[in-house]
Amino acid sequence: MPGSRAPVLAARGRLWLFAGTGEGPPLAAALQRQGWCLRVSVVSPEAGQAYGELPHLELFSGALAGPQALELALRQAREQGDPFALVLDATHPFATTIKATLAAGCLAARLPLLRLQRPWCDQQEGDGPGADAAGAALLAGLAALEHEPLAGTRLLLALGARQLPAAVSRSPGARHHARLLPTAFGLQQAMAAGLPAERVACLRPTRSGQVETALLRRWGIEVILARQSGGEPEQRWRRIAHSQGCRLLLLRRPPEEPGRTVLGQEALLAHLAAWPGATG
Repeated sequence: MPGSRAPVLAARGRLWLFAGTGEGPPLAAALQRQGWCLRVSVVSPEAGQAYGELPHLELFSGALAGPQALELALRQAREQGDPFALVLDATHPFATTIKATLAAGCLAARLPLLRLQRPWCDQQEGDGPGADAAGAALLAGLAALEHEPLAGTRLLLALGARQLPAAVSRSPGARHHARLLPTAFGLQQAMAAGLPAERVACLRPTRSGQVETALLRRWGIEVILARQSGGEPEQRWRRIAHSQGCRLLLLRRPPEEPGRTVLGQEALLAHLAAWPGATG
């Protein structure tokens, strides 16, 4: 994970933040205002550009090579007299692999791990099985697609590229379309799933949802498959589905592992402001 060490100001301590481009930059800015010295790890150099406005930041990009690599980095920092006080996981709610890696690495290095919980949408569970009050169908997993009436429908797959082939194979009767992030890996997954180029759109999410709405209209989408990721991304798909009269299927958010410290942003910042040994 190539990175560069920025000059360090007077700080509470050193914190390693794993995050994306949504909650990550404003959270990093808030932590810096508290006086934390930050190392931030993101998935790619492109994602790192979202942190360009923040000064005195140690930015790393690329995948973490397993729990052992994290443990080694944490121990080396300690041995070099520049230890981390804790690791903060602000990755996507569905990023289960990196979450498991961070948990195992921190446990081995005997370092605290905190997790940011992305806010849940306001909609609560509805009366019907697997449905919420706003009418979105909540699916326990991709296997549940086999029980949905999707034959002959125009289905938009708006989920992670890694899940694309499985989603296609679980809904063989649908006419699949995909909205993916503009990455080589995403295109490879779409081609591997057998999607024709004219049914694949590579674009970054827009806050207004105007581009996504135009895409739905162009393709005549009837059903959207997205994720119960919470926060603004899920709210955006709910708004779009409602405005376009589309049925919305949401993959249920994976549960947190028992025993983990998981906090919303306000509670998390308050917790870190009172971190033992911190100097305000």
